[in-house]
Amino acid sequence: MSRSPSTADSGAQALPKPPWLRVHVRETPEMLSTRAILRRRKLGTVCEEAACPNLHECWSQRHATVMVLGTVCTRACAFCNVATGLPDRVDPHEPAQLAEAIAELGLRHVVITSVDRDDLADGGASHFVSCIEAIRARCADTTIEILTPDFRHKDGAIERVAAARPDVYNHNVETVPRLYRRIRPGASFDHSVDLLRRVKRCEPSTFTKSGLMVGLGEEPDEVFAVMDALRAADVDFLTIGQYLRPTPRHAPVARYVDPAEFASYRDAALARGFLLVSSSPLTRSSYHADADFQQLRAARAATTPTPGAI
Repeated sequence: MSRSPSTADSGAQALPKPPWLRVHVRETPEMLSTRAILRRRKLGTVCEEAACPNLHECWSQRHATVMVLGTVCTRACAFCNVATGLPDRVDPHEPAQLAEAIAELGLRHVVITSVDRDDLADGGASHFVSCIEAIRARCADTTIEILTPDFRHKDGAIERVAAARPDVYNHNVETVPRLYRRIRPGASFDHSVDLLRRVKRCEPSTFTKSGLMVGLGEEPDEVFAVMDALRAADVDFLTIGQYLRPTPRHAPVARYVDPAEFASYRDAALARGFLLVSSSPLTRSSYHADADFQQLRAARAATTPTPGAI
């Protein structure tokens, strides 16, 4: 087992971090309580495995992105800090443990992701379905967001998960097509976009979501082209955040994107018709996912006519 290697020169000179990327780490009773519950339920989180800079903030708000199907990935992307190697055995009790942890944390909205499981016949699709069903049975009022792998070459996997009708189906394209061979080997930009298109065709009422990192060497026009491709697939939500190099063995940061440029990306995405856009240096796939989704639901409820109203 090892951490994901980089295809880039690991000896490249690291850029100094700008002031807007400074994160103030502070342990709170709520953060420690969240960690204790997750440990007791033997649940992993992408917050820890991917070294997310927002961990303390999110856990203090009792929000965590749970990572099911183990903590070892069968792929080795140049941006990701998750360990790669021989994956863990699937725990059949994990869906029930996940549902109990959500009940204990009192979550209104939960985000569930996983490592790539190319070793499994369905890529882990049936396990996602089991998790959704367990949560619905135990926590009927909790909205469910899933962030899945691409399930490449696994017939019917995408449709099986979509049919379980999560409230939000997220799959990240991660970067622009030109950088895939270096940053996301083993994946395909076109396949990722098609996955999101197929989810929307299967379940039109399910919100679809995707995200990408900037600062890897992409050009703004390429980011705008990704937005266009996602909107052509009827993707509803978009996240854009700064790539941060987890270790010297990973792909280097090409540049730190100014907050003003993130604001311009947000404006461009909203102009293209995305319903929700989070674009900032510290944005990650599930950053503020709870608050953003609840805000959207409230706004929609406020504009939906009451039956019988004039």
